[in-house]
Amino acid sequence: MESESAGAPTRGRRALLATVAGAGGLLLAGAAASPAQAAPAHQDPVYGLTRIADLLALSTGKLDDGAVALVAGYHTAGDGGGGEYRWDAGSARAHDGGTVLDPSGGKAKKGRWLALHDGVFDFRRFGITGPKTNADAALEAMVGDPSIWRIEAHTDLNFVRRHTLARSNIELDFGGHTVGSKGIEANTHDNPFGAVLYFRGTVAKDSITFTSTEAIAELSDVFQVADAAKFTVGDWYALQVNLLNTTWERELQKLVQVTEIVDETHVRVNYQNGWPFAAGRTFTWTRVEPVVNVTVRNMVFVGVGGDELSGSHPLAYEYTVRCDVSGIHGTATFWPVIMRRWCTFFHTAQCSLVNPPDVDYGGAGYLTQQIYCLYGHVEDCHTSNARHLNDWTASAYCYVTNCHGDGDDQGPFVTHGQYEHDLVYTGCSGLMTFANSGAPWGSSAKRITVRRHVCSWFVARVKVTDLTLEDVRVIGKKGLDGSGMIWVNADGVQLRGCQASDTFIVSQSSNRSGRANIISGCDIPATPTAGVIYPGQQGNEVVQANVTNPLYFDRCTFRGVNGNAFNGTGELHFTDCVFTGADDSLPVTLAAAAVTIDGGTLTDVGLQLTAAKGQLLRIGGGAVLSGTNHAKALLSRGDGAATVRWELGSYSSTAANAGTAHLALKSGTNQYHATGARFTGGTLSLAGKAFGGDSYLLHTGNVESGVERDLPADGERVQTAGNLRI
Repeated sequence: MESESAGAPTRGRRALLATVAGAGGLLLAGAAASPAQAAPAHQDPVYGLTRIADLLALSTGKLDDGAVALVAGYHTAGDGGGGEYRWDAGSARAHDGGTVLDPSGGKAKKGRWLALHDGVFDFRRFGITGPKTNADAALEAMVGDPSIWRIEAHTDLNFVRRHTLARSNIELDFGGHTVGSKGIEANTHDNPFGAVLYFRGTVAKDSITFTSTEAIAELSDVFQVADAAKFTVGDWYALQVNLLNTTWERELQKLVQVTEIVDETHVRVNYQNGWPFAAGRTFTWTRVEPVVNVTVRNMVFVGVGGDELSGSHPLAYEYTVRCDVSGIHGTATFWPVIMRRWCTFFHTAQCSLVNPPDVDYGGAGYLTQQIYCLYGHVEDCHTSNARHLNDWTASAYCYVTNCHGDGDDQGPFVTHGQYEHDLVYTGCSGLMTFANSGAPWGSSAKRITVRRHVCSWFVARVKVTDLTLEDVRVIGKKGLDGSGMIWVNADGVQLRGCQASDTFIVSQSSNRSGRANIISGCDIPATPTAGVIYPGQQGNEVVQANVTNPLYFDRCTFRGVNGNAFNGTGELHFTDCVFTGADDSLPVTLAAAAVTIDGGTLTDVGLQLTAAKGQLLRIGGGAVLSGTNHAKALLSRGDGAATVRWELGSYSSTAANAGTAHLALKSGTNQYHATGARFTGGTLSLAGKAFGGDSYLLHTGNVESGVERDLPADGERVQTAGNLRI
């Protein structure tokens, strides 16, 4: 039973809560009073006040410890800066203007008004109701208060400092308001982490270094260590391997967590390594206390300055885990809007960048860059006239969906070439280039998949292994050199349903994959538009001379064939492909060791084997050759001295006129076998000079309709009987 005496009231917890619950009436009363009113409405122990100045002016000499005040506003009633406060007579916390209020102005060692809240706090409770008052101190106070888990902005804000923060488990929601940085302090040189908000984990000073005595297979998550007892399950480490041949070339730099102590000399981590390691590589483990679960959302950021020192940008994460971003929209930011390094498990969504001040300075003008990152997802983002929308540098197991870049000349989608692996892009648009930063970083990437992508330029010509493209459409853009081009590396590359408007190139700079190089259902322009050939590209070269791996073209269409070169020596297989040229087109030259044409049609197209080295041409499967061309030969050989084998089977060849040869062999060593073919019109021009020495000619079981012959006489190595001639 609770009781009251005639003096000061004595109230239990329920009575106090009932008083606080009824404080709304007191707050409303305070809000209706004149701001100049000195005497507060008072129902012990709750005080109703109009503004924070009234609270600070309240005499505290006779206040009970734990007294509660309700304030209607910070500057004026209803401005959103009011709230509940509790008097803590023993508190010596520093005054910060929001969560802690010192009515003595620093004169009293103890006695503070402490803000009451449920973990959600607001810049207005620091008296900040717009960008005229800088919000830096308020930000530091709220982030530094462990009882606050969510910070909200309900007005535009301005920051003049670059904040380095180590706080975990907090959410900052700017409510879609504009965040500016007018008057911000200068950044340091080459520092993309000099953001307004820079969340960084704590990194140990000492590291554990170990040189392995055993190989580590690709996709292994178990690593050899000197002493597994030094590791603890659940701990995080910045793990990296020693450099290879160049300045920055490493296959492994990731923030990983120990998930199992396997035995005395092995630990398991939460990452399946994308590259194999030979014995003798040195691994460095650096202990990290990561920042965890920090989310920043709903901000319109307007940058200032146009260079690396004066420029500003909103957000950077380093050594963080599960730190997400959504709804940040940047304009005029110098460094990336969202910068990440050594980050694992994260989501970036619905962000954008428009018109950064610089797209030429290295690292400037990005929406987001990720370095040494794992398990990231970037989606529903957009850029206009920026450098890169998304850059994965030395990152793995990451995903990009529904992201789009216009004004895309600088390339919205890139990787750096520092051994990125297992990246997927789906439903995006914008110029795309992989492993493009040069040999000092390794020029390497593996298992990249791009689906349903539209762009003006696609290049993955360096050591990009096991690249997969599905429904990629490349459309040329006037004034952009190299646009309209697909250029890929023949190292496990597979294309399905892709189309380039101007140029298609296959080259080879690595040989790491066991996967076949398959180009299926693609629309391939054989003749580039003038002025858009990539620097160093030789005319109409479709397959470059450095290609030694087999290439399989399946149900592809080659448009505008005219003097194209397939200069690679690896086997070429064309299955049900369509080639179209013109009656004055130059012949296609083929240098492959073996060329197989199985089905398909070639119209007004000549095929000429270079004969620089031994070659084999197989034609069958119902293939159809027809028309004519500039060389007046559907099949021929060049001036090379090597032996060429001709294996002609079930196919049809129709010459457009009498002056066009189905096959023109004038010299060299030729081993010719034609059985089951049908020749219509034109000529068979097999000169005696082409069948000396080790040559042979077997032409039998064919149908010739209206064909003029120029064949050597039958003999020991020449047989031409047994054909149906109509």
